[in-house]
Amino acid sequence: MINRKLKDVIVARLKQFPAVALLGPRQSGKSTLAKTFSGAYYDLEIDQERLRLDLQWSSAVQTNNMIILDEAQTFPEIFPRIRNAIDAKRSKNGRFLILGSVSPALMKQVSESLAGRIAVTELSPIFLEELGKKALDKLWLMGGFPEGGIIKEGMFPLWQRNYLDLIAMRDLPHWGLAAAPRVTQRFFKMTSAIHGTQWNASQIGKSMGLSYHTVNSYLDFLEQVYLLRRLQPYYANIKKRLVKSPKVYWRDTGLLHSLLGVDNFDQLLNQPWVGHSWEGFVVEQVLACLDSQGRNYEPYFFRTSDGYELDLVLVLEGKKWAFEIKLTGSPGQNELDRLKKTAEMIGFDTMVLISRTDKEIKGDSIISTNLPGALKLLKVRH
Repeated sequence: MINRKLKDVIVARLKQFPAVALLGPRQSGKSTLAKTFSGAYYDLEIDQERLRLDLQWSSAVQTNNMIILDEAQTFPEIFPRIRNAIDAKRSKNGRFLILGSVSPALMKQVSESLAGRIAVTELSPIFLEELGKKALDKLWLMGGFPEGGIIKEGMFPLWQRNYLDLIAMRDLPHWGLAAAPRVTQRFFKMTSAIHGTQWNASQIGKSMGLSYHTVNSYLDFLEQVYLLRRLQPYYANIKKRLVKSPKVYWRDTGLLHSLLGVDNFDQLLNQPWVGHSWEGFVVEQVLACLDSQGRNYEPYFFRTSDGYELDLVLVLEGKKWAFEIKLTGSPGQNELDRLKKTAEMIGFDTMVLISRTDKEIKGDSIISTNLPGALKLLKVRH
């Protein structure tokens, strides 16, 4: 079994709060991780499990066992009962671990019933630090879903295609997305084609025969179920005109590559969009690393109208990190000079050029390194 880095954060939060919410995409490993904490597990998508919980509730909340409630957003009636159980023993922490795949539905219940009683964590699919740097290319190609090939051999890209089909046909309609499955599948394709570029709702809507309001609502929903990431632009008080539209990424590159018809690594490297794929992969690895440490951050990108760009700007614990991401094994001085010039526009604290280099170069406030090196830089030193 893979040792999930987030486990330490969950342990710490359970010591601090009566309940912890564990959010993340379907099949990212939430249930597997949760079951390492307790055997009192209930899958609330299943009617029989809801009945079992109802019948066992009184005795379950009187024990010292943590209660795990999976896909809790599907059973909103449980949240007032959780609140009452917590308030009956307000000083006791670590009583409930609440899992969910749909952030807004769950967070609405959390804010209404459990404010001040719960901590929120997010589990990404498996990321590089959980596998080791030798798995980098395999992880980039196949993505981090445990069943999608990174652990279980021979499953990519068939698993990803089936996953997306089931999400479109069953889960998204059940969760509230007002779109026919074939429309959702087409939207998957459209967003995969613009991965790593700026969002243009009018253009996407026109291509699909839908209003820009409708495609914006689809984007909102897919972001809320952890399939897509919308990276907002960073604004700085400079004389240059700045790009104002967000960038859109598929959060898991295995899903992205399955949508774009890639079956193997050689094929990936020959695609005209491979640089955008690498960029999105690195962004997600960096953010997953920070999430696994329970750290607070704000992610952005920065771009001027005349083409100066930072692929990732992190506001992290009062410091500003500027990242440029290049798909090259030998970054040159030109890349470092341009990074420095662009980072100076936003008032940086640390600049990092992430490439596929084997050599790490450190200067005054600027570092050229590879992805494992960048993740190492972002680890908290105790």
